[in-house]
Amino acid sequence: MAGKIRTLIVDDETLARKGLAIRLKEFEQVDIIDSCANGKEAIEAIQKLSPDLMFLDIQMPGLNGFQVLQELEQLNIAIPEVIFVTAFDQYAIKAFEIHAIDYLLKPVDHNRLALALTKVEKAMEQSQDSDHKDKLIKLVSEVTGNDCEQILENLQNNAPVAINSYSPVLAIKDVGETTLVPIKDILCIDAAGDYMCVHTDERTYILRKTMKELEEALDPRIFLRIHRSCIVNKSYIDKFGNHVNGEYYLILTSGKELKVSRSYKDKVKQAVLG
Repeated sequence: MAGKIRTLIVDDETLARKGLAIRLKEFEQVDIIDSCANGKEAIEAIQKLSPDLMFLDIQMPGLNGFQVLQELEQLNIAIPEVIFVTAFDQYAIKAFEIHAIDYLLKPVDHNRLALALTKVEKAMEQSQDSDHKDKLIKLVSEVTGNDCEQILENLQNNAPVAINSYSPVLAIKDVGETTLVPIKDILCIDAAGDYMCVHTDERTYILRKTMKELEEALDPRIFLRIHRSCIVNKSYIDKFGNHVNGEYYLILTSGKELKVSRSYKDKVKQAVLG
């Protein structure tokens, strides 16, 4: 392989970064171009330096490893090859193996590190970058469709990790352009004839889809159907109640009041009040 592998180390533990850097110095094909203590630093370094390879810790304060990948995708920053570095149990973390070049358990073993680097070299020689990056983007979509913190807790407890296919963004096409609206920013969605109005704090987007299609595409742990023509992000529900005339309603954190149909009231009450 021509040239060295320009490598970035990302880990919030100082000793872990230094330890990995020392081990990597044993491999002449590796050029460590920077090391980062958190996800924000990693994103800035990747944008500035465009590394070939990133050793990425999964559990970090602020942005965890999965969220770093999510941010890179959303910012349209080229994602390098990724080797996860983690203290999680090998059987739990194996759920993510197919999405990355490899993963390493802490403390890093020399032979496993050598094997991981061989995989990187092979992928780069065979021009498989796009394939691995597609897998990483798929991982971002799957993992961030779940609760990242819950995934991390499951991994710590060696519990099964259920990965789903819910996207972290909703793609809205308009006059030849596609806007990726983060799911977390959507307050509610209501129907207006053949169109859906997607409301965020900043603006309302118009989307041509059916309510059924949207309900199937959105994570039910985040979104709640409250009416045949309205879906709400649970995170923005402030109050649930009923008027003297017997009609039920929700009030969002923005102050917006939404009607809850009688056919959905029990489901809404259960979701809101537990």
